[in-house]
Amino acid sequence: MTESSSQKAIVVVECLRSWSQQAVEEVIELRGETTVVVPRNLLQGAAERCRADSKLQFNLLTDATCVDRYPVEPRFELNYHLVSIPRRDRVRLQVRLTGQDPVVDSLVPVWPGANWLEREIFDLFGVRFTGHPDLRRILLPEDWEGYPLRKDFPVEGFRDVPSSGDLFKKNSML
Repeated sequence: MTESSSQKAIVVVECLRSWSQQAVEEVIELRGETTVVVPRNLLQGAAERCRADSKLQFNLLTDATCVDRYPVEPRFELNYHLVSIPRRDRVRLQVRLTGQDPVVDSLVPVWPGANWLEREIFDLFGVRFTGHPDLRRILLPEDWEGYPLRKDFPVEGFRDVPSSGDLFKKNSML
């Protein structure tokens, strides 16, 4: 008989709470998937616990994503999708960040594969990762201004609007 997803979630929550009572802010069960919301200052420790604990063994970080909830605060949700290959289990760690201070510890020391995932989130949303070994743009040019997946980014991008004098000069040259 296999464990249900809620039984597996209980194991994860109990392990994290045995490590730190403040490690779990909320548990969300939706469509057979478990999301454990952790405080930003405990994210790296919770991730280390998920990877190293013999009951959990979340040895694979499959994805890291970001959601912009603008204008709602906390504005950003970072979601780390973890898989335990030996246990055939998965869980999502989520951390919420305010728009005023979108900074969190990097998970590269826990899962080296987080490197490019965090760089992509930095590049497109502007979330900064403390302790990241190479936090720079990965998709956009270095001189790009702004973060295009933020909800307050202009739909048509930032443009230089020519002054009427520039238009006159351009038309007079034709």
